[in-house]
Amino acid sequence: MSELPYSIIAGSGSYLPGDPVSNEDLAKQLAQQGIETSDTWIRERTGICQRHIAAADLNTSDLAALAGERAMADAGLTAKDIDLVIVATSTPDMIFPSTACFVQKKLGIAQGAAFDLQAVCSGFVYALSTADLFIRMGKARNALVIGAEVFSRILDWKDRGTCVLFGDGAGAMVLQSAKEPGILGHVLHARGEYENILRTPGVVAHGQVQGNPFLTMDGQAVFKLAVEVLESSAREVLAQAQLSTDQVDWLIPHQANIRILQFTAKRLGISPDRVVVTVDQHGNTSAASVPLAFDLARKDGRLKAGQTVLMQGVGGGFTWGAVLARLTR
Repeated sequence: MSELPYSIIAGSGSYLPGDPVSNEDLAKQLAQQGIETSDTWIRERTGICQRHIAAADLNTSDLAALAGERAMADAGLTAKDIDLVIVATSTPDMIFPSTACFVQKKLGIAQGAAFDLQAVCSGFVYALSTADLFIRMGKARNALVIGAEVFSRILDWKDRGTCVLFGDGAGAMVLQSAKEPGILGHVLHARGEYENILRTPGVVAHGQVQGNPFLTMDGQAVFKLAVEVLESSAREVLAQAQLSTDQVDWLIPHQANIRILQFTAKRLGISPDRVVVTVDQHGNTSAASVPLAFDLARKDGRLKAGQTVLMQGVGGGFTWGAVLARLTR
């Protein structure tokens, strides 16, 4: 029996729709509905300065396909090379088919499996771990893994406590079969008992939306649990790879709130200048946030071959996880 392969990150790409919407722009729009907020109120509580909002004629699959196309080009691959497509999203184009099937069609990929994975803001970490397992078992050679969201469609724009937090976007990676490991380890967890602290509980049934179709969140409960599990999952995956926090070159956590990022880095003893932060530019883009941050840092030259990167997700479910990778290119 031949030796099973490893997987490496062969390429990355991202896409942000339209022009950025600043806090000032958003405050003016909300004021027209009688909702008061300000740049200072948003920035001090979250670290967010702007976000991107998809136009009405853009779906999740559109953003995902554009990010995926860029990741494929970055990896030097064409549609004929991709044999697995996984899209992490909580805002699919429709109930079915999967958004991944739409992406497969738009990119001209005519082979392999395509499916969606739903773990909310942990979705990309879940999807990357899943793709790694496919490759490690010899079931795929080139996997296109995408996190894409249009969270603006599920926000209550009369609730300033949530509507100012999120943005739309997509990020993608290509995982490729290799003889040497690029993905060093991953851990995934969920605690369904906390499902009520972050959710969108509405459903479509009998031709109507039943229940609340908007995102709801217990901010304090999410903050407390997020900081706890981000630290524990980081230590768990590092122990799995027999590495210490000192050996992590870059921490790329889910971009939800600047305070969560700061607390996590402090508890892990990781210097702030080793944390990739994009929440100020993108807001919380849920499953897209980690690959968006990864691609931005890679394109601006911060991420380099040979470095070790710790990526983390945490979100509704309650779900969380971490992926540890060594960059090869």
